[in-house]
Order: sequence, then structure tokens, then C-alpha cells
Amino acid sequence: MNVLIIGSGGRECSIGLALSRDDKVSKIYFAPGNGATDVIGENIDIKDYNDLADFAIESDIGLTIVGPEAPLVDGVVDLFKSKGLTIFGSSKAASQLEGSKIFMKNFLSKYNIPTAAYIETNELTKAEAFIDSMNEPIVVKADGLCGGKGVIIAQSKAEAKEAAKEMLSGESFGDAGTSIVIEEFLDGYELSLFAICDGDNYKILPAAQDHKRLLNNDQGPNTGGMGAYAPTPLIDDALYEEINKLVVEPTLEGMKAEGMPYEGVLFIGLMIVDGKVKVLEYNVRFGDPECEILMPLIKSSPFDLFYKAATHDLKSLNIEISDKYAVCVVMASKDYPYKSSMPAEIVIDEIVHDELKEKTHISYAGVSKEDGKLFATGGRVLLCIGVGDTIQEARDLAYMLCGQVHFAGKHFRQDIAYQALS
Repeated sequence: MNVLIIGSGGRECSIGLALSRDDKVSKIYFAPGNGATDVIGENIDIKDYNDLADFAIESDIGLTIVGPEAPLVDGVVDLFKSKGLTIFGSSKAASQLEGSKIFMKNFLSKYNIPTAAYIETNELTKAEAFIDSMNEPIVVKADGLCGGKGVIIAQSKAEAKEAAKEMLSGESFGDAGTSIVIEEFLDGYELSLFAICDGDNYKILPAAQDHKRLLNNDQGPNTGGMGAYAPTPLIDDALYEEINKLVVEPTLEGMKAEGMPYEGVLFIGLMIVDGKVKVLEYNVRFGDPECEILMPLIKSSPFDLFYKAATHDLKSLNIEISDKYAVCVVMASKDYPYKSSMPAEIVIDEIVHDELKEKTHISYAGVSKEDGKLFATGGRVLLCIGVGDTIQEARDLAYMLCGQVHFAGKHFRQDIAYQALS
């Protein structure tokens, strides 16, 4: 079957790599893809969703997979379905779980799903009064999509008030921040959990842990993610069961009750506080970089996972997960995340080490191609992924692969998976 993947990052590259190894997939198209995805499939430069749906019909696309959040929030799934196309992703209505933090927090409250205490407001005086009632640090979130950067963890009340003021004025995030959520800071450890959903049923993938801060030891500014590993030993069967009971199942039931059954990937950002589960956020797509480590761990057909979810048939799926571990390290451009960097040619050494050939690979993200050469042109340029029998082995392999990749100004964290190994 022909498959269309919407998106251009490392997440979409990783989904394409997984599908390229599946004998149920004939040809892969990317819209728009990046400078390296043309090795996996064919890049399509069609921006209008109507035109893209027409292309899918003309090209006999049997399944479309939506990678990023913006097309989902814009309603691409609804449009494709209206034309009789099979597409994996959440509806425009259901995508409010990520598209509006206010919708998400109110949903959690309504269906008694554990989360941090909060208020939502578009009034500065109300925001300041709530901030004065809280202990530091204080979390201030823009309501709309901000590319993963709309969350400020303020260390003082003054900093929280300034963040609220800048968001509400439109100075920080434009219209996305003119309504805000202010909530208590939860002190624990974070987990990323992904449920593949078909509206009624779900399959849970191994829990992962992301590393958001730019620098070692979780220092520096927040980023889109500098690396991840899975599965994490910070979760056990009892905690999985608690998450299913307290979070996943009431979410699916609640979304059905709201008239917007949830289909696609439900990304649950969790904080574990003294052994108790709290929901930090929902996203309506795979995390990036978590997707890059989850795809290599799926032993059964990845096509079946996506297709059966898109056709309301997850109940019949027997998903098989590898007993290996995966670690990815993000290699970023010189000035990320502060500003854009000058394009830099990417040079990769010939890999002669057999184990490195067999157990590692690169997923490309912010890259373009010119005269057959790859250039780093985005903030997060590529991800080096290692798969091993232990977290330590997978981590060592990922960092060995990092040593084979060269471009001017490259930088990356050197402590990915430190919480699991410490």
C-alpha cells in the first residue's frame, strides 16, 4: 500500500524509516519531507490540504499519517476523511487537547483526571492575584500552539507576573498567549507516555523520558527536546495500570462524551510526584524526539499499528514490542535555540564498525540538500539513535555515532539517559 506522511522533521523521517522496512508498504511519500527523506521515499511540495488530498486520491494513497500538531489543529484529518481517505490522526475538535491548554486543563478537571492546580484567564489582575497566592516556582503557559516553547517556569512571583504580562499583551507569543494558564509547579520526575487510539480502544507504547533543557544536568533554556530514551525503568507494571485507569481510559471516555472520539496518538506528559500520577499536558501527536526511539522498538508491523488505528480495528491488533532499549541524541545547530544559524555542510565518516552499522542509525530533521550534499539548516539538525540490550549499551552506541557526524557549530548534550543510569 502507498503511504503519505505529512511533516518534515525527525519524527516523520523515523516513521518513514520504520515503514520502509515493512513489506506491507509499497511506496512512501512525504509532504513536504526534508533534504534526507528523499532517500526513503518521494518528497511532495504541496502545501494546500485540499490539493494534498487530491494528490492522495490520484496516487492511490491507502494511508496518510500526520506527524506535526499544526495540520491536526487546522483540521487536515477532517478534510481527508470528507474525501473518503484513510488517515491516522486526531480530528480538529479532538486536537484542542493540544491546541488549547485551557481546553485541556478544563477537560482534565471535568473528568477528574489528576493534574496540577490552576487557573485560566485573559486578565492580568486575576493572573497576578493567583500568582500571589502560590509558592514558587510557578508555571505560566500560553494557551495556543507555540512550537513547544510556550511554557515558562518562573522562579519568583515577579518573574511569573512578568511572563503573564508579556503573554497577555501578545509580546511573547502573539495571539497564542492572549489567554493563559497559571498552575502549581509539580516536583517529581517526568515521563512521556504514548497511547495509539482508534476512538474506543488503545495500545500503550513503552514509556520514554525526554530531555528538554539545552545543556547537561538539565541546565539552560527549554528546547524542543535534546534527546530521549525508552523504555524507562522509572515505571513499573503497577504504575502503567494506574495510568491506564486514572488517565488513559477516562480520557477516551471523556472525549467520546464530548462528541469528539479520540483517534491517533495521545501523547501524555506525566509528572510522577511521590509515586502519584499527575498529567502535565496532552499532545495530539508523537513527541519529537521520543518518536525516534519508539519506532525501532516496534517489532510487529508498524503499518498495521497505524492502519488499524485509522480504521477502528485496534482490538484485533497484537502489537509486539522489542525487549531492547533505544537512546537518541539530538545534534543541534550552532545558535539553537536562540536564533537561526548559517547553513553548514554535514559530513559523515564511513562507518566500518559492524556493531555500529547494525545497531545505530540517523534520523534527519533540519536538513536540506543542494547538489547532492546535505546541509544543516534547522535548529535540531539530526538525531543519532542507538539500540542495545541495556540502556548503557544503547547510549554508548548513540554517542559513538555522534562522533561520526560533523558540521560547523554542532552541539549536543552528553548526558542523555543520566536519570536511568545514575
